[in-house]
Amino acid sequence: MTAVTSTAAATVAVRSFTSRTGAAEHVLSVSVNGQGSFAAQCRAIREGYRNACRDLGLAEDSALFRRLFVSDAQNQAADLAGCGLLDEDPGNPVAVSLVEQAPLDGSKISLLACHVSGGAPRRKRRLAQGGMVMEANGLRHLWQTGLCSAASAPQGADEQTRQVFSQLTDALDAENGTLLDHCVRTWLYVRDVDCLYPAMVQARTDLFTRHGLTADSHYIASTGIEGAGVNRFDGVLMDAYSIVGLRPEQMSFLNDNDAMCPTWAYRVTFERGTGIAYDDRTHCFISGTASIDHKGDVLYPGDVEAQLERALDNVAAILRPAGGELSHMMYVIVYLRDASDAPAIRGALAKRCPGIPAVVVKGSVCRPEWLVEVEGVATVPHGQAGLPGY
Repeated sequence: MTAVTSTAAATVAVRSFTSRTGAAEHVLSVSVNGQGSFAAQCRAIREGYRNACRDLGLAEDSALFRRLFVSDAQNQAADLAGCGLLDEDPGNPVAVSLVEQAPLDGSKISLLACHVSGGAPRRKRRLAQGGMVMEANGLRHLWQTGLCSAASAPQGADEQTRQVFSQLTDALDAENGTLLDHCVRTWLYVRDVDCLYPAMVQARTDLFTRHGLTADSHYIASTGIEGAGVNRFDGVLMDAYSIVGLRPEQMSFLNDNDAMCPTWAYRVTFERGTGIAYDDRTHCFISGTASIDHKGDVLYPGDVEAQLERALDNVAAILRPAGGELSHMMYVIVYLRDASDAPAIRGALAKRCPGIPAVVVKGSVCRPEWLVEVEGVATVPHGQAGLPGY
């Protein structure tokens, strides 16, 4: 089910996946209509979100994850406290990601939220290291958000990368999980991606090698993009999603080598996509994907609309091994280097991915020639008896 509703204050796009036997998934994107103070825009987001949840019949405890895209995290964080969008209910933990990536619709804040309803009983609890765990069907789903060094002085991106991954692995250790077997997806936000990305990549590669993640095993689906958090000295910020209890046959790694080469071919270490199979569906986590060819070269330099078309073609190619296509996307996030490209990109995206919740934000990609990058999650219906349910 896909639906878009709009009021004077906010526009909400909803994408739902339902199953006869398992849980229903719901993704909501909420954007502000018009201008106003940050506090007023927060209220508009909150009301649009609450009304959509009410119309969908979603209980408060159905929320799993929320990502808030804001235009000035350091100055806006205080106004967010008590607004009803953060993880504020001790009895109902929600993983909340707060990232400075300005929405490119003229607003100061936008929201992407994931909920689940029905299906097997679920239990949520907080992680000691920060974040939230949902337990269902013998699996533990770990969302960690806002992993950072919280430095009080400048540090190198390599050191900060080691620190955020240490927080991730500490949480996995506490749940009897490992980076190699259970981490599904990471999002790495780099404050100055043009300067700091190489140091982050090298530190990540070194750490992966120590944990057994190599070109001969596998890497992790990921986005490495410009973005920032609340702390001015945090050059690297990370969110992560892991599933402890996965069977090896549930996880697959997605790519079409005729469309794109493996990332290790140009000395970076992430998977183009990762599939997690359940008894009735496969979740396809699509990494940040740009206008790249099978040799690793940038296509259509200087033409942002052509780059978007190629990036979406590449996303479709990543989905094919899992039996998926663009119509299975639950949401997309589009990152733009140049804010003035947003109107053309929103129009092109609406034609290619109609009705799918989409957020377009300011975020430079790791190569200056790449003007746009796309990521998202698809849910592909499958019948795979014997696998755990979601």
